[in-house]
Amino acid sequence: MPFDPVYFLFIIPPFILSLFASFRTKSNFKKYSKVRVSTGLTGAQAAAEMLRRSGVEGCKIVPTRGFLSDHYNPLTKTLALSESVYSTPSIAAVGVACHEAGHAIQHATKYKALGLRSALVPTANIGSNIGYFAMLIGLFIASSGLVLLGAVLFSAVVAFQLITLPVEFDASARAKKAMVQFGIVGHGEERGVAKVLNAAALTYVAAAASSLMTLLYFLMRAGLLGSRD
Repeated sequence: MPFDPVYFLFIIPPFILSLFASFRTKSNFKKYSKVRVSTGLTGAQAAAEMLRRSGVEGCKIVPTRGFLSDHYNPLTKTLALSESVYSTPSIAAVGVACHEAGHAIQHATKYKALGLRSALVPTANIGSNIGYFAMLIGLFIASSGLVLLGAVLFSAVVAFQLITLPVEFDASARAKKAMVQFGIVGHGEERGVAKVLNAAALTYVAAAASSLMTLLYFLMRAGLLGSRD
């Protein structure tokens, strides 16, 4: 496939947004990791308190390796917190931990968007690999039909990342509200938490934008190929 400058017009804006979001997330996390939360709660303790006060039972909180590798697994009801979050009593650690606790609460309350996202995981995994390469090969051999087939598969990735946005925003909203309501953070500390969580949310926006623009590019090229047939 020949070099196509139009591709960069589609992919560069979300790429720049992704770099900015990553920088903001890391810088805010680093900044507020150095600020001790007044309650003295570690990330694990804050998440446990939020779950307890919210009436969520049976959720395990365990440490995991990696930087900002925090996640909630609804299949095992396990909340895994990274080393810099699990045992650290900082504003950043408490914010991230409570965000993940927000996902556990979503699961316990049967938040529909979370269920939909979980259901899309298998098809999204297929679409991210087979779908993308089908579109790429389709352009290479000038087959608009193959591009469109790949686009159908890849659309599962776009759908997954779009539905991820309300899931992540809702988890952060739950965390911000609960931390104040349950006294997990002190007065004014919620502003630092908000900066950390808002920056992290932007990474999901960037990922969704990147996938959407990739899909639109291939669909556009498929249309051009079709018009020349």
